[in-house]
Amino acid sequence: MTNAGWGVDFAVVAIYLFWGFFIALVLYLRREDRREGYPLEEDDRARLVAAGGFLFTASPKTFRLPLGGGKVSVPNKERDTRPIAARRMSVVTGSPMTPTGNPLVDGVGPAAYAERSRVPDQTMHGQPRMAPMRIATDISIAKGDPDPRGMPVVGTDGEVAGTVADVWVDRGEVFIRYLEVKLASGGANVMLPITMALVDKRRRRVKVDAITAAQFADVPRLENPDQITFYEEERVASYYGGGFLYATPERAEPLI
Repeated sequence: MTNAGWGVDFAVVAIYLFWGFFIALVLYLRREDRREGYPLEEDDRARLVAAGGFLFTASPKTFRLPLGGGKVSVPNKERDTRPIAARRMSVVTGSPMTPTGNPLVDGVGPAAYAERSRVPDQTMHGQPRMAPMRIATDISIAKGDPDPRGMPVVGTDGEVAGTVADVWVDRGEVFIRYLEVKLASGGANVMLPITMALVDKRRRRVKVDAITAAQFADVPRLENPDQITFYEEERVASYYGGGFLYATPERAEPLI
C-alpha cells in the first residue's frame, strides 16, 4: 500500500485561469463598447432604456479631446436635440422617413452629419493640416499629373457649376483632399472633396456625379477661407454624400 498524498495539476489550474481571464475580458469589452449612444432609447418615444444590467453597463469615463476640443463624459443621457426635417411615411414603427425640405442642407439620411469640433485638424508642427496650395507653397502637383486649377467643374446634369480656383492638400500625408470651386453664379468659393470628383485630363474638366450644377450653390461655406474645421469637413462631405440619394428625384425611387 502506498500513500498517494496531495498534488497540484498545473494544467487544470492553467485552464481555469484562462477561463476566468476570458470571461473577465468579455465582460470588460461588453461594458466598454456601451459608451457612445448609450443608454439606448425606445423608438418613437425617446425614452431611455436600461443597457443590460450592471455587468453590461459602462461606468462614465471622461475623455480629454485634442486641439482644444474640451472634455466629454460617456455614457451620458445627453441627446441630439436638433429637429429632424423629415416625417415618417406611415405610423408603423421603424417605417422610413421622407424629407420635408432640402435634405442636403437639412442633414437627412445619407446627408446627416455630426456636430464635430469647430477647430481645424493640425500637423505635428501645429499647422492647419488642410491648406490651399496658395498657402502650402512647399507642396506641388507631381509632374505628369493633371493640374485641375482652371478646369471647369461639371455636375451630374452635365452643366458647368464653376471652375477650380485652388487645390487643398493634406500637409500630414501630402496628397490632395479638396478642390476649391469658384462658382459661375458668383459668391464665396465652395469646397469639393477630391473623392467626389473625377479629373478628366483628356477633356480638361472635373466631373462630379454626386450633385447637379445648381446644387453647388448650397454647399456649406467655410468661416475662414484659408482653413477648414472638423465640423466644416463633416458638413461638406455629408452634403455631397447625400446627393447620391437626393440630388435628383429619380435617385430616391426604387430601381424596380
